[in-house]
Amino acid sequence: MANVGIVLISHSRTLAEGAAELARQMGVGEVAVAAAGGTEDGGLGTSLELLESAVREAEQGAGVVLIADLGSSVLTAKTYLEDLEDAETEVVLADAPFVEGAVAAASAAAGGADVAAVTKAAGEAYDFRKT
Repeated sequence: MANVGIVLISHSRTLAEGAAELARQMGVGEVAVAAAGGTEDGGLGTSLELLESAVREAEQGAGVVLIADLGSSVLTAKTYLEDLEDAETEVVLADAPFVEGAVAAASAAAGGADVAAVTKAAGEAYDFRKT
């Protein structure tokens, strides 16, 4: 059975890759987590091309949840979704905190949750308090 994939979109390649590494660990090797961070030349920013590549990497047959850090990462995700007409794969943008949402999404996906449930788990990470 395929699991929902996750794509982490950040202005920083290092941040996206680090969060993806953590989420993969929480997904116990059962979840494809791809990073779409920075620009093609390694600078800070966002890239529609890197996002498209990351979605292809994360898609395992059960859909993909996007988690963005802030600002133009969200706009890049929304632009990608607007251009995704008649897609065979369900791809959604979660309203979720970046790191905590990635961990929660990976844990839910590893348990076999569908796109809606993975998206919900990511968003519920806003409720995780540290004090």
